[in-house]
Amino acid sequence: MTKHQRRKAQQRKKNNNLWLWGLVAILVLGISVLWFTSRSTAGTSSYPSEISVEEAVAKRDSGAFILDVREPDEWNQFHVPDSTLIPLGELASRVGELPQDQEIVVVCRSGNRSAKGRDILLGAGFTQVMSMTGGLNQWQAAGYPTVSGP
Repeated sequence: MTKHQRRKAQQRKKNNNLWLWGLVAILVLGISVLWFTSRSTAGTSSYPSEISVEEAVAKRDSGAFILDVREPDEWNQFHVPDSTLIPLGELASRVGELPQDQEIVVVCRSGNRSAKGRDILLGAGFTQVMSMTGGLNQWQAAGYPTVSGP
């Protein structure tokens, strides 16, 4: 074997080692991503993303924080007793006003804005948050208590 052939053989061996280490690095990275992803969603799996009006009433009666994300004029017409109003457009800048250690049920008129509000809170690090489907229209239609005024 000539000197040139030996150099080529050594270079091929180095290239093979680089490929092998590259594959190992990609495999480790992939496993790490899967592991961290499963850990970050494991703590929130016990909370449904949406709950019914009946479930929301039970949660409220058990001490959950009721967050209304409608506008003030809608709030003044009627709202859940002892709930808190933070309009959806202000929610991202006011998350510091909400309890981190308490379940939060987000409500609105029909359920669309409350889902957006829930997602804002989840994105801000809240884990015990859910949206009420059907909104306060269904709450009121079911005969659950409401109050009016500011």
